[in-house]
Amino acid sequence: MALGEDGEARGKVEFVRVSKAYDGAIAVHDVDLRIPAGCYCCLLGPSGCGKSTSLRMLAGHEIATSGDILLDDRNVTLLPPARRSTSMMFQSYALFPHLTVAENVAFALRMRGVGKAERLGRAREMLKLVDLSALSERRPAQLSGGQQQRVALARALITSPSVLLLDEPLSALDPFLRLRVRAELKRLQKALGISFVHVTHSQDEALALSDLVVLMNAGRIEQQGTAEDLFSRPRTAFVARFIGAHNVIDLGDRAVAVRTDRTAVLPASGVSRFADGDVGRMARPAVVRAVEYAGTGFAVHLVDEGGAELSALMSEGDFHRAAIGEGESVVASWAPADAHALEGGAI
Repeated sequence: MALGEDGEARGKVEFVRVSKAYDGAIAVHDVDLRIPAGCYCCLLGPSGCGKSTSLRMLAGHEIATSGDILLDDRNVTLLPPARRSTSMMFQSYALFPHLTVAENVAFALRMRGVGKAERLGRAREMLKLVDLSALSERRPAQLSGGQQQRVALARALITSPSVLLLDEPLSALDPFLRLRVRAELKRLQKALGISFVHVTHSQDEALALSDLVVLMNAGRIEQQGTAEDLFSRPRTAFVARFIGAHNVIDLGDRAVAVRTDRTAVLPASGVSRFADGDVGRMARPAVVRAVEYAGTGFAVHLVDEGGAELSALMSEGDFHRAAIGEGESVVASWAPADAHALEGGAI
């Protein structure tokens, strides 16, 4: 476990007005970010938003154009990767095919001049941590994708970093295995007591894993906070749309986000009956574009009169009672109490 002399967890990260430019193009712009020690932080966002560049600057594989990066109150902005007390697990795993699993895990210690017996002993400890002790003498080609991922994880952890950096670590795995490895990552982070900084474009991944979610857009932090903060209280239309499960509705003087599971849909012929029985709701006409079975109910995709797209997640009972289908005119409705006000309009 990466602990300081006083027994406290290590891995506090600070970005202080950090920017990165490539030939005049700004990849990261004036980012301020504080990640507490022992925190699981996900950098989330679409391709090109600056999340991977931020991770690489923290690792030392890119140097910030301006600003400072601190790790446990030490300025590491200009330090090489080997002097930062960070370790990166790459998306491709990059295992050496000619080495055994144990030798792959021990490789970083070999490069530091640690004796063979000691480094292999520590490698066995790491393999036990990731539940791969029985496979220590196999070659990478003899492992499944999930097993290779855990070997790469053990190799990244063997140097006892203060911060583990993960670049899209689950993207190569099938959905079932992704869920299992996701749970393993969270378990390891809590057991080790170090900070994990994890880059992903998956909203589900970030919401499930994170103590701190940092959603980036066009090189800036759009919103940061707990998973519940971003899901339940999106600050902007971008956050509401990217995190998902929300409709962004332009009311003219303001924009609001309404959860799809709190958006009701009835055939247009049922408007008067609906209004009489549900005073205090807001509504707008729409046409059903598509209906998808979602396992726990039905996702109904709509287009309103202004061309804006809306969705409603309906229970099986509600869907079958409404008896709506593609191309049908309907009314989408929501309670004012379920509308969360957004900053900056509905763009």
